[in-house]
Amino acid sequence: MVIVGGWFEVAAEQREAFLAQQVEGITASRAEPGNIEYAITADPIEPGRVVLFERWESQEALDVHLGVLASKRGAAPDPDAIAPTALSIVVYSVSGETRLA
Repeated sequence: MVIVGGWFEVAAEQREAFLAQQVEGITASRAEPGNIEYAITADPIEPGRVVLFERWESQEALDVHLGVLASKRGAAPDPDAIAPTALSIVVYSVSGETRLA
């Protein structure tokens, strides 16, 4: 299993619009083979922060997903898209898990 965790910073007044712009990509990502979970959500405390959480069955499945994202970068950019002012995304390889509930 592979987990991807991260965050985006956007202007607080643009956060809801930023989240709305992510819905199509979230839906497509969840439909990809090997995806277990994919969420981009508002941080409940910091008004300009958005949290990313993904779980993939394997690094290979994540690599395919990243290839899909890279192929979309060649398209004409949306002039209305809200760009994060900062971000951090980290990939974690998981060797095991313990269920708490």
